[in-house]
Amino acid sequence: MFFRSLRNKIMGMRLSMRAKIVFSLSSIGVVLLTSSVITFVEYNTMSGYVSDLIADNINSINVAQKLATSSDSYNLEILAVIGDDKGATVLPDFDQQEFMAHCDSLRAKLKSVNMAHLADSVEYSYSAYMLTSLEFKDVFLSNFIDTREWYFNRLQPRYKRLHSDIDALSTAIYNELQRNSATFERGFYRSVIPGAVAVGVGLVLIILLMFFINSYYVSPIRKIVGGLDNYRSFNKKYNVTFDGNDELNEINTGITEVTAENQQMRQRVKAMRERMGSNPVDE
Repeated sequence: MFFRSLRNKIMGMRLSMRAKIVFSLSSIGVVLLTSSVITFVEYNTMSGYVSDLIADNINSINVAQKLATSSDSYNLEILAVIGDDKGATVLPDFDQQEFMAHCDSLRAKLKSVNMAHLADSVEYSYSAYMLTSLEFKDVFLSNFIDTREWYFNRLQPRYKRLHSDIDALSTAIYNELQRNSATFERGFYRSVIPGAVAVGVGLVLIILLMFFINSYYVSPIRKIVGGLDNYRSFNKKYNVTFDGNDELNEINTGITEVTAENQQMRQRVKAMRERMGSNPVDE
């Protein structure tokens, strides 16, 4: 009941031609502006969030590559010492603090539980490898243990496990980078959807506006022009009607009154001339 009365009130409101056109164009502008704002906010939010994730993934891959490079260099240096004919007994230097700092930074940036487990595996493998490498001096001084056998049978398996864990972590980070990139692409298309919908709605509104202008303004004006042409050419009664309560309807009402009065005046002049015995003269 409320909506029916509200509709009747709206239909009964007298809106001018200018107000109707301004209201129609404003509706289209509001729809397009709102969609543009939504598209911008959605894209900006998604872009900032996913860009940070992608940057973290790339940085994590670089850190994992540094871990692999440092462990490779250290392992090759040990091998070089073992193969040195001069009998060097000094274990190569290795910056353990930097290695652990890289591991801690990876753990801090990795969000998923699985990635954290992989980072823990790297630390465990690293600890086992470093503890085994510290046996180097005792092995080298021992007369019963072959250093090359110790290297290939004991140290090398620990190194392979460490390198395998680093590779697994790098692969997992790379896969997450691919997922984040795909998320960014989906987010881009999702942010474009409001704009596309707005364009579609805008086209529909434009079509409706064209129909509105044609029905309420162009068609009545054509009727008025046709009625005036019949009135002037054939002296027919001007009898044009159409729906509306704006200025165009007032113009049509005024034309109807003026033409009716003009026809009445012509009839009176004609009757007066007939009574006076004069021939009617066309105006």
